[in-house]
Amino acid sequence: MKALYDLAAPAKLNLFLHVIGKRPDGYHLLQSVFVLIDWADTLHVETRADGQLRRHDVLAGDLPADDLCLRAARLLQTETGCTLGADIHLEKRLPAGAGMGGGSSDAATTLLALNRLWDLRLPLDRLIALGLKLGADLPFFLGGGPAFVEGIGEILHPLTLPEQRFAVLKGPAGLATKDIFSSQLLARSENLAIVAGFPALAGTAENLVNGFGHNDLQPAAESISSEVQDAVACMSKQFGNARMTGSGAAVFSVLAGNGKDGNDDQSLATLLRARPAEWTGRICHSLAQHPLAGWAG
Repeated sequence: MKALYDLAAPAKLNLFLHVIGKRPDGYHLLQSVFVLIDWADTLHVETRADGQLRRHDVLAGDLPADDLCLRAARLLQTETGCTLGADIHLEKRLPAGAGMGGGSSDAATTLLALNRLWDLRLPLDRLIALGLKLGADLPFFLGGGPAFVEGIGEILHPLTLPEQRFAVLKGPAGLATKDIFSSQLLARSENLAIVAGFPALAGTAENLVNGFGHNDLQPAAESISSEVQDAVACMSKQFGNARMTGSGAAVFSVLAGNGKDGNDDQSLATLLRARPAEWTGRICHSLAQHPLAGWAG
């Protein structure tokens, strides 16, 4: 039986997020820059000859019975007529409801893994089209690296960014995307970021954060969640900047320097000690490309 082990499903951060419109079908149009970070779930995937799809939780967790991994595997079966099945073992380490794309990343890694294990050899553009049927974030996780993102998340313009360090903090509660997008406090950006302008601006993640400067979903999120308010306030005080990522409850700060002195780790540890045990956080590094980049085809 063929198997692939220790497959990373990395999280993402939105360095900024602008809401620029709304489609007739209700989906909001966005502009954002997504970067991958080294905080990740891990998958182990094995083929089954009987066509059955099973998900197994390696760590204790509260995953839904029919999560995005199974939906991704089922869609791949349906679209290709593949008669093989799979056992999908998931080590869930990313926090839920964080806006870091954990479920979408798991599903993207599942598609890439099964495309290889089942010897389907679908090209990347076909996998991206399938991924979009499952969620707006999946094209990015399949795309391979940092990107300027438009539409509902399906239009990707690859970017080259140097490695950047981030502090990430999240309280125990998550946020429901539908609650944020239905809020009266949902902001909308009047000025559009122009792709052609990025070579001069995208020298570092810090430039992008400061140059484009906000997440339009944050005012609505802060009105719903006091934890988001608290995280933004304490991270801003400690690191000099803080912003919510995506439509979830995680907040990040861009860090200066290489971190070899350990001060940032100590500062984040101090913040966590001052909060209930359910809070979580990490010092993360950006990734130049997805660990499974090049697996399509």
